[in-house]
Amino acid sequence: MAKLARDVMTPDPACCSPNTTLDLVAKMMVQNNCGEIPIVDSSNRPVGVVTDRDIVCRIVAEGKNPSGHTAESCMTTGVVAVRADAPLDEVISTMEAHQIRRVPVVDDGGCCSGIISQADIAMVGAPEKTSELVSEISRSGRPSK
Repeated sequence: MAKLARDVMTPDPACCSPNTTLDLVAKMMVQNNCGEIPIVDSSNRPVGVVTDRDIVCRIVAEGKNPSGHTAESCMTTGVVAVRADAPLDEVISTMEAHQIRRVPVVDDGGCCSGIISQADIAMVGAPEKTSELVSEISRSGRPSK
């Protein structure tokens, strides 16, 4: 039987609100050993994501203090997510199409229930699928985040 998003996702990922300061977002990344934190509204629906790269490139490199800025100030909006019941092939094609290394997983109500990383795919996916995913995500012409 084909694997589904729910089979490979990290369940209940660390999430925060748009008002969380970026120093706290960075601490969450360290505590959870992750590079992306979904930003959710009061109903736990994703409204954005913040990556470690977002914090470095959009805040630190600009000489700004992360404790003085919120997740909302540097998050990427227009969240690309997959349903928990999406087949793994669909997850991979979504990540390739949007050139993203991580994708939030949402339940039937649109609430964030998990996250899938490129590493999660590598652990369970066929080697050729993983190679294709890494190649597609890394190709030039990436959309800016």
